[in-house]
Amino acid sequence: MSTHKKNLARMRNNPRDWLIDDLKAVANRFGIDWRNEGGSHHVFSFPGINDDVCVPAHRPIKPVYIRQFVALVDKIKELKS
Repeated sequence: MSTHKKNLARMRNNPRDWLIDDLKAVANRFGIDWRNEGGSHHVFSFPGINDDVCVPAHRPIKPVYIRQFVALVDKIKELKS
């Protein structure tokens, strides 16, 4: 199992104490676009899915945002299959 899949599985099991760089790494592997225009939030999006995930870059990231990010990845997997 690759690192990004392991990180995603760990995010599912424990949505606490993640950094924005961890989310960016997983997003890059799944083809998720992310942007930060100099503000304190990062926005993760994917073409064909209307639900963008806006994550504040404060540490640690709250579990609710990790759950939203994991749900976005699940929607992408469902869209691709």
